[in-house]
Amino acid sequence: MKPGRLFVACCCAASLICVASAAPPERVSVAKKVATPLLAEAARADSPELRSESFLIVDQRSGEALLARNADRVAPVASITKLMTAMVVLDARQPLSEMLTVTEDDRDRLRKSRSRLPIGSRVSREDLLRLALMSSENRAAAALARYFPGGDKAFARAMNDKARKLGMTRSRFVEGTGLSAGNVSTARDLSLMLKAASGYPLIRQFSTDSHHTVALARGAREFRNTNPLVKDPNWEISLSKTGYIEEAGRCLVMQTWMRGRPVLVVLLDSFGSRTRTADARRLQKWLAQRPWDALVMARKGAAG
Repeated sequence: MKPGRLFVACCCAASLICVASAAPPERVSVAKKVATPLLAEAARADSPELRSESFLIVDQRSGEALLARNADRVAPVASITKLMTAMVVLDARQPLSEMLTVTEDDRDRLRKSRSRLPIGSRVSREDLLRLALMSSENRAAAALARYFPGGDKAFARAMNDKARKLGMTRSRFVEGTGLSAGNVSTARDLSLMLKAASGYPLIRQFSTDSHHTVALARGAREFRNTNPLVKDPNWEISLSKTGYIEEAGRCLVMQTWMRGRPVLVVLLDSFGSRTRTADARRLQKWLAQRPWDALVMARKGAAG
């Protein structure tokens, strides 16, 4: 893949980014346009060699777009879809303790993907939601959509209604697992979805659990998070979701804290199994090394 043009956005006093420090997630707006370029001094600094085909990095507190490439390219988003699935499920306020049955209708007949959730399993809606977010279990997401009032078609309509309310004008959803290449969006739209999802405490919790054990008919089974960074002590991640189908490539979205500020990270269409996490680490290192403190002080001085 050929790297596209990399846009580096302006840093102001409100958009100072720094290394991870625990802080409570907050609801803040995300700008809908790419911010202006950095000051000339910063523009000369090396940009990170991110390998994802499309990406958008946003300082959530100020809404500044820090880095972008192909942020408005429409493409399949794979299991990143499950963040929208989770919001629609929670918005419906169906009982989380209700026991649901995984059936043949939840089997992946499109891509024949494997599942660690056996057909016939009786699992609470809460655990299905957790497994869909944490382990990207397709049968869990399929069951959640099937048990939605009105079934799968009503669920897809609810997903698209939610997308419109969030301002995701270039997104379309046809089902709740992300297995269909018909679920499409852009990095910019996904930053809006990521920001909205960060306002749901259960989505933050379930998507960042490192592991979870579920009692099944044939004994307890442990499920693990598909994002290894949630276990890395060098990261403070408040929300996470991975995704992969062939048409989408490897994808990763996160709300993570860097130097005390929430940052929205959208990485799409990475070509290798480890490229998306390697891009995240390259981004973290790059942000930590930026001379933004001096730039902010210089701008404050000029403004004063």
